[in-house]
Amino acid sequence: MIVGIIGLGYWGPNLVRNFLAQDKVSKVIACDTLSERLKFVKTKCPAAELTNSSEDLIYGKADAIVIATPVDTHFDFAKKALLANKHIWVEKPFTSNTAQAEELIEIAEKKNLKIFVDHTFIYTGAVKKMKELADNGELGKILYFDSVRINLGIFQKDINVVWDLAPHDLSIMNYVLGEHHKIAAVSANGIANYNGKENIAHLSIYFEDNCFAHFHINWTSPVKIRKMIIGGDKKMLVFDDMENYEKIKVYNSGVEMKSMESIHEALVQYRTGDMYSPKIIQTEALSLAAKEFVDSILENRQPLTNGTDGLNVVKILEASNKSIKKRGKVIEINSKSFVEV
Repeated sequence: MIVGIIGLGYWGPNLVRNFLAQDKVSKVIACDTLSERLKFVKTKCPAAELTNSSEDLIYGKADAIVIATPVDTHFDFAKKALLANKHIWVEKPFTSNTAQAEELIEIAEKKNLKIFVDHTFIYTGAVKKMKELADNGELGKILYFDSVRINLGIFQKDINVVWDLAPHDLSIMNYVLGEHHKIAAVSANGIANYNGKENIAHLSIYFEDNCFAHFHINWTSPVKIRKMIIGGDKKMLVFDDMENYEKIKVYNSGVEMKSMESIHEALVQYRTGDMYSPKIIQTEALSLAAKEFVDSILENRQPLTNGTDGLNVVKILEASNKSIKKRGKVIEINSKSFVEV
């Protein structure tokens, strides 16, 4: 299999390295319009072939095209590649809006081509363990999902902090909670202090089953925090991605309410038990993601993080933009459109 990679910025060289390491990939062709980026990749990955023409790459011999360019270019590159009968890998977020995502999915289905959306965290050992604990019922019924992803970060020119940072945690939420937790509505608040793009935001998600999720994202924090808490009615889980060893901790903690004759006499009991940190696999996530993409093509099946997963995240992002502009207006999400409440 020949893989072409368009975009050799921050993430591109990592993609080149990981696809070169795949046994079933015979050649990797790296593409960028900047000669210094091509030289840098050649230094780091001498086995990669180079080109400065995305057109030559898309209409050439590559079997799959990896798109690691700014978000507003994803759709055009992806559509060209699909129409040229290439499987595609697209960095997060998948597209700039839901209509674009739906069009790409429709083209791929008609041509029996695979779309892979790089929600990299889904392939980490920590997130896989979170999914396992949620699915086997150890946490019980999931009551809430709370996430913080903040740092003194890089301001993006084309997207705000929600579109830049939230896709990581939204993809984790969707993966861990699964399809039986249906999203009902989104509310978001944020402010732009510098370049007209929101640099700090809070995003709330309401589910049909009374589950609730909250996300705090910030480009302008003096400290770097990458932490999630999942609260179940049996146990609670904390995922701290800044920890080197005990990234996941499971707490036998919770709340038990025993009602008397009236709500004013309700007895609330707090349960605090043991904590343990489960063992997690340390394999590089991007290596596993590259393998999944290649295998899904060769096995003619949908990859774990496919176009539909990318669309589901974009739906939330698009609704969050609508809500932010109206200072937290609740936006209902359904299969066809957004409805303000």
